[in-house]
Order: sequence, then C-alpha cells, then structure tokens
Amino acid sequence: MDIVSSPAVQLVASNTDNETHGEVGLLVEEQTSKIPPVDEPKPPSATHNGDLESRLNIDRRSIDVEDPLDQVASDDFPEGGLQAWLVLLGSFLCLYASFGFMVSIGTIQEYLHSNQLSHYTARDVGWIPSVFVYLSLGLGIWVGPLFDRYGPRWIALLGSISYIIMMFLLAECRLYWHFLLCLGFLGGIGGATLCTTGLAVVSHWFKRRRGMAHGLAMVGSSFGGTTIPLVLRSTLPRYGYAWSIRILGFVFLACLATANVLMKPRLPPSQEAKTRRLISLGLFGDLRFTFLTISVFGFEIVLFGALGILPTYANYGDNYPEATGFYVIAVMNAVSCFGRILPGYISDKIGRFNTLLIMIVFTLIVMLVLWLPFGHTSLAALYVFTALFGFGTGSWMALTPACIGQLCQADQFGRYYGTLYFIASLATLIGVPISGELVQAVSPQMLVAFMCAVLGLSMVTFVLSRWACLGWKWDWRSKV
Repeated sequence: MDIVSSPAVQLVASNTDNETHGEVGLLVEEQTSKIPPVDEPKPPSATHNGDLESRLNIDRRSIDVEDPLDQVASDDFPEGGLQAWLVLLGSFLCLYASFGFMVSIGTIQEYLHSNQLSHYTARDVGWIPSVFVYLSLGLGIWVGPLFDRYGPRWIALLGSISYIIMMFLLAECRLYWHFLLCLGFLGGIGGATLCTTGLAVVSHWFKRRRGMAHGLAMVGSSFGGTTIPLVLRSTLPRYGYAWSIRILGFVFLACLATANVLMKPRLPPSQEAKTRRLISLGLFGDLRFTFLTISVFGFEIVLFGALGILPTYANYGDNYPEATGFYVIAVMNAVSCFGRILPGYISDKIGRFNTLLIMIVFTLIVMLVLWLPFGHTSLAALYVFTALFGFGTGSWMALTPACIGQLCQADQFGRYYGTLYFIASLATLIGVPISGELVQAVSPQMLVAFMCAVLGLSMVTFVLSRWACLGWKWDWRSKV
C-alpha cells in the first residue's frame, strides 16, 4: 500500500495546499504508529467491582465493619464536631424519654397490678406494657422509611406531642381499658416515632465510630431506666399516682423539646428513598438480615420479658423486701450504661457482629450460673445477676442498630431498622405475658430456664448471620 495514499495522509493533506503540510502529516502518523498500544482504562465502577470481587475470593475479611456488601456511598461522615455531638445529645434526650420509660415499664406494671388493677392477673396486666413496647418498636416499619424520605423534624415533633399527651392522660387513667388505650396504643404510636428517629439520625453523622455513637445515645435509655424507677419510688408514696406520672410528664416535655431542636439530618433524602415503598419485606431475601432478625426476636423476648417481670419475680413468695422490685430494675439499667458504652467502643475496633456475639455468650453464662440456681433464693445473687445481666443486655440495644447499619447505606437505615423491629417487636407482645404466666402458674425457675433456651437459640441464629456475612466461609479472625 502506498503510504501517501493512506486515509490518514489524505486527511491531513486535504486541509492545505502546502506540500510541506502533507509531509508533516506523514511524520505525525509515522511517529504515532511507533507509540506502543495502551490498555484502555476500565471504568471506575468496573474497577471497583473487580477489586471487590477479588477481595471476596481471596480474603473473606473484606466484609469489614466499615462497609456493607452493597456499596455504601462514599460520603465523608463527620465522626464528631460540635454539630454531630449536639445531634447525639438530642438523640440521648429523645431516647431517655422513649426507651428509658420503656425499659422501666416493669415498675409501672408492678404498681398497677398491686393497686388500680389488683383484681387482674399478672398476665392480663402484662398485656398493657406489651402493647406499648410492641407498637413502639413494630411501627418502625412505617416510621423508618418516612424518616429516610423526610428526615426527623416533623416526625419527631408529632411523636413528641402525642407522647406528652399520653403521659398526662395516663395520670387520669383508672380502668383497665383506660390504661390499654392510653399507655398501650397512644404511647406506642408516639414511642415508635421517637425511638426510630432518635436512633436513625445518629447514622447520618457517624460511620466509622457508629458503634460507640449508638452506645452513647442509648445511654439515654439506661439513664432513664435508672432514674425513672427511683423517681417513682420516691414520689408514689408522697404525692400519689397521678402527680407522680405528671412529674414524669414535665421531665419528658423538657427532654423532648430540647431533642427536637438538636436532632438534625445531614444527608438529603435520595431519589430512591422518595420513591421506595414504605414496607420492604423483600429485605428478608438477604440471609444476613433474616438471621439477624430472628436473633433480635429472641433478644427481645429475654430483655423485655425480664424488664417486665423482674419486679414480680423479686416479690414472688415474699422472699425479698417489697422494695426489691424497684431496685433491681434501677440496678439493671444503671449498669447497662457501661454495657452500651464499652462494648460499643470495642465493636469499632474488632467488629460489631463479633462484639455482640461475645456479649450474647457472656449473658447466657450469667443466666445459667447465677439466675437459674440462685436468683430465687439469694438476694445478693439476684443483685449480682441483675447488674451483670444489665451489662450484657445493654450491649444488645446499642450494638443491634450498629449491626443493622453495617448491612445498608446510611439513607436506608430507617427502612432496615423499622423492618427488622416490625418482626422482632412481636416478641415484646408475647414475652411479658408468657413470663408472668410461667412465674405464677409454674415456678420462677421455669421462667429462667425458658429464657435461657430462647437466648441459646438466638445465639445460634446470630452465628448464622455472621457466617452469611462471611459468604459462608467461617473465619474467627474476620472483623465483622
């Protein structure tokens, strides 16, 4: 082939009548032909997917606490700073009023069973706090996606108003159906908005330190669970039932007013969040999420069954002083503060799933060694158990949201959290009545044996969830 007649030369030469320009065109083509071929660069997404696939095939430890399998948007999370800590303070106050009241509900239940509702069985009275806790957690399946769409502002405000109204109406309740409608249903609806937004907003500001951040926020529930029983213990004999509840109502009003000012979102709602269906049961196609949900279902039976029935358990058979029921709840919630902070901090170092698994095993051992043989015969053993049990279960409440956040993007946290607790909250609906029936109809030891069995099964399903995160290739060293 004649080089001069090549298309490249003709193209260059046609741009000018000057022969020199044609020669320059030849020179350019010749020099260009000598350049070695360069591989076409891969698109960023292809390169990233290739790297991810390579890491998954070579080292299963690639599924780290920092990123879920479905790629999280590479936002720069503040991980601190004035605004982030103020949001965390708002979450603390929000969870004090909502979760704090929830975990001290056993004190209210015991008082109602001994006074206004004394002619009802413990099982019947137990349905009131069960409905309250169930709706507070279960309605998150709607509140969570709404949070992803619109943020916390109006959701938290409406929830706060309904919650405060509930508290002041609760002071006027006298009959069983009064308590069921007011505390159970109205309180449950308000509690759902506060619990979900209080936890979800933290995930907008923390990622690498999310375990510790959720732990610090959940200290609000521990603080509430510690102080509320002590406040009621002091005010009920002095001021009576109505004013004791009103005092709590004023405290919650101050907390929630401040929380509504401080809690602010950072991530704008994504277009997907705006068009996504509110109920997403398709999430259960992910076995990591499915097994985690089953585990949390068991956690809720043990945790809220114990919170609701421990005062009744402590007063069973007149073995212990009457005030023991107030104090065991206070001790349990006080020590749970450390269970929220310390394991949360450690989880950011060794993995959230790993830390929660350790705490499940720890709690099961405490139940088998202390509660089962000695809880109904030794007051000292009961207090020691209550403290250690509070430490163990406190970590569950702090680390469960962190584990959920590890499976999804930050702007999907509300949907994942709400869907999981829609199922897990069913345990709270049946946990307290079953526990009360076991104590009264069988024996306290049977209650403890039942809870040990439930926690053992939860541990097995949690191990399966961790295993699924590793692609079904077990590795103890993996940071999951």
